[in-house]
Amino acid sequence: MEVPIGVELVARDAHERNVAVAEAVGAFVARSPAGRRVRLGSRTSPMAIYQAEHVRSLLQRLTPSLEVEIVGIATSGDRWQGDLAELGGKGAFMKEIDRALVMGAIDAAVHCIKDVPGDVPLTEGTTFAAYLEREDVQDAVVWRAGSPYASLADLPPGTRIGTSSVRRKAQLLRYRPDLYVDRIRGNVNSRLARLDAEQRFEALVLACAGLRRIGMDKRIGQVLPLDIMCPAVGAGVVGVQCRTADQPMVELVRLLDHAATRVHVRAERAMLHALQGHCNSPIAGHCSTTLDGQLSLIGMVFTREGGQFAYAHEWDVMERPEELGGYVAAVLARKGARDIIRGIPH
Repeated sequence: MEVPIGVELVARDAHERNVAVAEAVGAFVARSPAGRRVRLGSRTSPMAIYQAEHVRSLLQRLTPSLEVEIVGIATSGDRWQGDLAELGGKGAFMKEIDRALVMGAIDAAVHCIKDVPGDVPLTEGTTFAAYLEREDVQDAVVWRAGSPYASLADLPPGTRIGTSSVRRKAQLLRYRPDLYVDRIRGNVNSRLARLDAEQRFEALVLACAGLRRIGMDKRIGQVLPLDIMCPAVGAGVVGVQCRTADQPMVELVRLLDHAATRVHVRAERAMLHALQGHCNSPIAGHCSTTLDGQLSLIGMVFTREGGQFAYAHEWDVMERPEELGGYVAAVLARKGARDIIRGIPH
C-alpha cells in the first residue's frame, strides 16, 4: 500500500527528531562528569514545584537513567506581601534563583515567563535554553464558595474583585468601571483559601493554566475572552534557564524547546522591552500564528484604572518576531503608550 506523502513526512520528521535526541543525550552523557545529577531550581509555591516536576518528567523521558533533583528556593517576591515595586518589581521572583544558577548551586532554573522582567536584561552568562509548548493563555473568574453569580456581567455595582495583577485590574475596570478591584497577594493556593474563608471578595481573576497545573480547574467559573482580558506577555509559557557555559546542559534542555512558542515569546518580549514598562505598568501582549502562517501580535497599554489605553495589532512573517515586536511597540508609542507608562508611579 502506498504511504500518503503527509504521513511519510511526519514519519521522517519523527525519525530525524529521534536521531537528534539520541545525539544530544549521548553528548550530554559523554561531556558531563560521571554520575552527574541535574539540579532544577524552582520557587517553592505548589504551582512552581508542579512546573519543575513537569520539566523533570520531560528530561527523564528523554533519558530515563538521568537523576533530576528539584531544589526549592524561597524568593523575596514570595516572602513579601506588599507592593512588588518596593522590591524592584517581578525580578524579586528570580534574583535568588538567578544567583544560585550563576554560582553553580543549581544546573537549570524553571520560570513562568510572564514573571521574567522585560525592562532589564537577562542575568549575564545565562540563557533560556527551552520554552515549553504554550498552555492556555486565558484568565478565569473564580467565584467564592456559595457565590450566586456566574458572570462578571451579572455583578452589581461596587462588587469587590481580587487580583494581584495591574494588567488584570486595568482591564476589569475598562470592562466594568463600577466594580471595586483590590489587590490580593500570595500563591494561588493561599489566595483561593482566603477567597472562601474571608468572604472579602466575591471572586478572584486567575490564570486558567495555573489553576489546571495545581488541579484546581474545577474552580474556573468563567473563562474571560481575549477581547475582555488580553494576556500577559509570556502567559502560559514555562521557560528553562541555563548557564551558557554549561553546553551539555544547554543542549539537553534545548530538546524540550517548542519552536512556535519560542517565536511567539520573542515577539512579545521584544515589544515589552521596547516599551520599557515597569512592574506597575499594565501591559498586555499576545502573539499567535494565523492560519496562513503569519505572526499576529496584539499589544495593549493601560492606565491603572483602565480609563485610557493604547491598542495595536500588526502582522509579519514568522522569521521576524523581534521586528514585529519592535514595530507594535512603535505603533503603541505613537498612540500615547509611553505617556501612559510615564504617568504611572513606579
